[in-house]
Amino acid sequence: MKKKRKLIMAVVLVVVILAGLFAVKMVKELMTLREYRQIISEMTIQDVDLSKTADGIYTGHCEAIWVAADVEVSVKDHRITGIRLVSHKNGRGKPAEVIPQHVVEKQSLQVDVISGVTSSSKVILKAIENALNSKTAQ
Repeated sequence: MKKKRKLIMAVVLVVVILAGLFAVKMVKELMTLREYRQIISEMTIQDVDLSKTADGIYTGHCEAIWVAADVEVSVKDHRITGIRLVSHKNGRGKPAEVIPQHVVEKQSLQVDVISGVTSSSKVILKAIENALNSKTAQ
């Protein structure tokens, strides 16, 4: 009977420890989610004065915990001639990968974000803004 009681106590102890570890992990995830949402909500996209941007290829990066983008922006005669999305770390943000095309067409960073993938849209736009603001062409 003592062996059975010890076994039950050991199983209960293991369950309590696992539940505690799970609870700590969930709290960390919720805190990270809150931080992620704050980063995205506070992220603003400013237009860049292309008349002050020299010809060249500019690289930019933006990261917001779970979403990141690297871009190369080509400028010629003060116009964006192309944007290459070098990398895009995302969950379901693949539809936002049309954002660079919209920026080239409009010659502005003030384009609509893609519904359902706002975070990826904003991160890609911020990477483009960061590239154009880098002032260091390749």
